[in-house]
Amino acid sequence: MNLPRSCRHSKVTPRGHKMRRIIAEDLDWSLATVSSLSNLCLQCIVNNFEEKPIYEELTSSEKDFIQNRVSLSLPLHFAANVFPDGVYWKRRCEQKWKVCDVSNYGESWKRMFFERQLENIIELFVPGITEPKTVLDMVTLCKDHIKKLNIAQLLPPVKEPQTEDEEQATELTLENEDDKSGMDHFDFRILLDKLTNLEELHLVYKVKSCGMNFEWSMFEMTNRDCESLAKALKSCKTLKLFRLHLSHLEDKKCRLLVKYLLDHPSLRTLDFSHNVIGDSGARAIGKLLTKSKLEILNLYDNNIGGPGAKAIAHALSKNTTLVSLNLCLNRLNDEGGQAICKALLNNKTLLHLQLGANGVTWLTALSLSSVLAQNNTLKSINLSCNTLGEVGGNALEEAMSHNTSVTECNIHLTDIEERKVSVINQMVWNNQFRKQETSPREKNTENAN
Repeated sequence: MNLPRSCRHSKVTPRGHKMRRIIAEDLDWSLATVSSLSNLCLQCIVNNFEEKPIYEELTSSEKDFIQNRVSLSLPLHFAANVFPDGVYWKRRCEQKWKVCDVSNYGESWKRMFFERQLENIIELFVPGITEPKTVLDMVTLCKDHIKKLNIAQLLPPVKEPQTEDEEQATELTLENEDDKSGMDHFDFRILLDKLTNLEELHLVYKVKSCGMNFEWSMFEMTNRDCESLAKALKSCKTLKLFRLHLSHLEDKKCRLLVKYLLDHPSLRTLDFSHNVIGDSGARAIGKLLTKSKLEILNLYDNNIGGPGAKAIAHALSKNTTLVSLNLCLNRLNDEGGQAICKALLNNKTLLHLQLGANGVTWLTALSLSSVLAQNNTLKSINLSCNTLGEVGGNALEEAMSHNTSVTECNIHLTDIEERKVSVINQMVWNNQFRKQETSPREKNTENAN
């Protein structure tokens, strides 16, 4: 009889005794896969964690074991108080969102989870339908972890279908819209004063994917929205950066916001880009420059003209904190462009100036040239998409020959002949090279001291 291969004698001992080789039926069986008693105990803790949470008493490796295996369906109020930043919050983030770049959140998974969770709640908040308690309950759990909020949409109240008579009555009372009760969008007054670590707030008043329900009113803030937001900003003493863009912010609302931002103790960056701010709003911003410690001001793509630019220039001539000013895509013309440039004769702190697409001509280029010959503070200039022409090109070429600080100069689409553009760019590159050579020497000197 032929025996199975696994049962045949395969080895012979030195004394001549035959040995049998035994092969397990379970090919995956191994003694190494038997869990240790400690792991079995930890798994028992995992299985019963919600009923009996044992965590603080464990060692570091045991805590990692728990965080890697505990259920992600634990109530949020429970998990928030038990688990510090770590693997558990990484698992929850990756379960909820496809893209999780923790580097944008100070390498903190717990911060990422709570910031994005709160953002989602605010973005889906419908005034008059969603209970404010929904937001407040979340704030109780996450207030210590929120440093930045990026709100990509704010929903208006749901409009009930109206009869023809009601529509006519509504049109007649549109002028008294501010007298209607209720908020038009989310009221930030219930939130910002409770976020004691909030440093950045990015807002846009719009509705994503509105489809056939499109109305222009979905893409702007109302007067009541503005007033409530202004008061909320004043109550948030830790805020360093505030960005309100694409929200049809006009002069009246701009003045109201600025009124409440005067003397703000920590605000350093203000971004009102892609709005409709005009000269009146610009004058208010000029006043803000004299009464705050702003370092970065972005007014890209607004309706600021010469008078508004003059107000900003007047404040700039006395300002000692602003390092970056972006006025691209406005309507400064030479009246405003020259005023800004002349203000730099007295300003020794501004590093970055952007005046692209403002309708300025060679007159502004001449004013800037006189600044470049004396000012060794400016590092980058943007004059692109203006009509500087041959005269402006000559003036900038002459000024740059005496300047050693400018390392970026954008003069694309300015009607300056290519030869002069090449010469100016070469001077800028020389400044860059000189700066690169100087930096290591300065570091070595500092280390020696």
